[in-house]
Amino acid sequence: MLADVVRVIRTFRPDVIVTRFPIPPGSGGHGHHTASAMLAVEAFKLAGDPQSLPEQIAAGLPPWQPKRIFWNVFSWGRTDTQGLNGAAIELDIAGDDPVTGEALGTLANRSRGMHKTQGLGFFSARTAAASNVQRFLLLAGEPVNEDLMDGVETTWKRVPGGEAIATASAQLLATFDSARPVASVPAILELRKQLAALPSDPLVDEKRAQLDRILQACLGLSIESVVENAEVVPGESLVVKHTARLTADVPVRWRGRTLAPNQPVTVETTLTIPTDSPLSQPYWLREAPAEGIATVHDTSLIGRPENPPEFASRERFKIGEQSLEISTAPAALLTDASGTTARVPLRVVAPVALTWLPPLELVPPGGSTEITLGLTAIRANVSGTLQLTAPTGWSITPATQSFQLGAIGAETRMKFVVSAPAQPSSGHITVRAEVGPRRYHRDRIELRYAHLPPQLLQPDATLAVASFDVKTRARHVGYVPGAGDDIPAALRLLGCEVTDVDLVNSSADDLRAFDAIVVGVRAFENAALREHLPTLLAYVERGGVAIVQYNRPHNVNTAALGPYPLSIQGSAPQQRVTNEDAPVTFLLPDHPALTTPNRITAADFTGWVQERGTYFPSSWDEDRYAALLAMSDPGEAPLRGSLLVARHGSGYYVYSGLAFFRQLPAGVPGAYRLFANLLSLGR
Repeated sequence: MLADVVRVIRTFRPDVIVTRFPIPPGSGGHGHHTASAMLAVEAFKLAGDPQSLPEQIAAGLPPWQPKRIFWNVFSWGRTDTQGLNGAAIELDIAGDDPVTGEALGTLANRSRGMHKTQGLGFFSARTAAASNVQRFLLLAGEPVNEDLMDGVETTWKRVPGGEAIATASAQLLATFDSARPVASVPAILELRKQLAALPSDPLVDEKRAQLDRILQACLGLSIESVVENAEVVPGESLVVKHTARLTADVPVRWRGRTLAPNQPVTVETTLTIPTDSPLSQPYWLREAPAEGIATVHDTSLIGRPENPPEFASRERFKIGEQSLEISTAPAALLTDASGTTARVPLRVVAPVALTWLPPLELVPPGGSTEITLGLTAIRANVSGTLQLTAPTGWSITPATQSFQLGAIGAETRMKFVVSAPAQPSSGHITVRAEVGPRRYHRDRIELRYAHLPPQLLQPDATLAVASFDVKTRARHVGYVPGAGDDIPAALRLLGCEVTDVDLVNSSADDLRAFDAIVVGVRAFENAALREHLPTLLAYVERGGVAIVQYNRPHNVNTAALGPYPLSIQGSAPQQRVTNEDAPVTFLLPDHPALTTPNRITAADFTGWVQERGTYFPSSWDEDRYAALLAMSDPGEAPLRGSLLVARHGSGYYVYSGLAFFRQLPAGVPGAYRLFANLLSLGR
């Protein structure tokens, strides 16, 4: 990962780097935040070293040393700099955008408000403050007096031979008429000549590209490549309509003809997709990841926010003696129900999508179960043969089946029987669909949100299978939906009958039919649900079991998260264990939650994914709640709040920050065994 950060620095070549989070002994809120700052400082030191990462240099990426690196200090109510020494420079970053006239802070809030998956949409409505003083603490590099860019040459003087460019640019800006941009075209063409004479350099190359876009804008010149369908299957051909438009009254030639102002010209070409073309997929998901990091063999892609356009071409336009190349890529124009038209880039897809229903199966050791594969036709009249491969020790009947689908969108389900070995085991079943000369093995996931372009994922269609001993004494389970998790599907794999519960419109009597009720992650961030917590507690008091999963402290303004005092207030780093392999200490090894009906041991905490848990309670009634486990990240004090169980009346109330919502969909055996015990409390 450090090499990736160095690569981005050597590619982008910044003069100054600013980190959002501090290096230790400061904390960025959680491990990923803090690691980003640590990586930035280490990469700052290595990026300019010709002996560091020589494979990057050999591949044509020369060393680059930024002048300095800062931390943009946040205090969150504190006045210290978290143990870091040195004076911080203060800058007021308030002001207005010279193009739109809007306050920069308002634009920033609107940008941050697009981070909707983190619940930050409310920022869009915030306006900027009149003053916004920010502090910047030097972490490494040359000190400053007044500005972050002290000592950095920001004019054309930094480029050999650039003085003439500076003079010509100043003259062009002084005479630019925004009402008649085309009047600047002759000066822009002359400036292009001067730029072309300079030696190649990443900064100069970037300026050449910027000037080309300015020339294109002043000409009112555009090129659009449109296809009827945004999706194509390998081996297919499609017609691409290239349309060039010009608004300026300047002679521009394209494909042997002279463009006239406001008279679009369309040329059709045929694009044939090679039969061996890879399917479209975000580049960081094309290959199986290593532990904790994506696998990307094409290192030139690292750092890009998305893939380069597929099947892009460069169209050449002649303006006088000069040529202007504009990149264009095929895309379909799709209009949604609101009348909004979006460009959807052409993407290569499989003729059939393969989806396991569900994507995880639990099989008793030595037992068998039926598994289901869903097929969806992406092309009409698609047929072929399915071939399944099982993990070592497992078997599938039948191993192959034929299929045939009719119209686009047609669906069918294929049944197989999978048998597990006698000993506990886990793995993945893979599937291949032979369609003509090619094999396909991809699922299809479409993401559609109003604030994002449509996204298509085509991951490998694999079925996770696990075989281990697990028992549960709960059969009828209620589920209170939270922010979204796959816990209900996991409960059904345990043999439970699961029913969604509307806690707001339920009484304690309505809940008596359930052996246990599970509350989804972050459910109590919903104020209406918090108000009806007494209903859930009354159910527990009458003999029920309630399992409440984690909530976030800044969205739950209450200490009453259970029948007795329990608080999750406090800073995030003090309430989470990010190391999924962190050792676990059994504080009450004979508690029923750790013994019945499954004896929980240290082995049940192996194979966990991503983290142990998050937002553990920071305080609780020690006399009422039993703290069952202790764990911590390396070098930190043990946390005892990951799993709390309280007797309340005749029932049990459980509050847990353990990441069951990650472990159960991943098929982690120990997580299932422990959760089954929680469901079975009192039975």
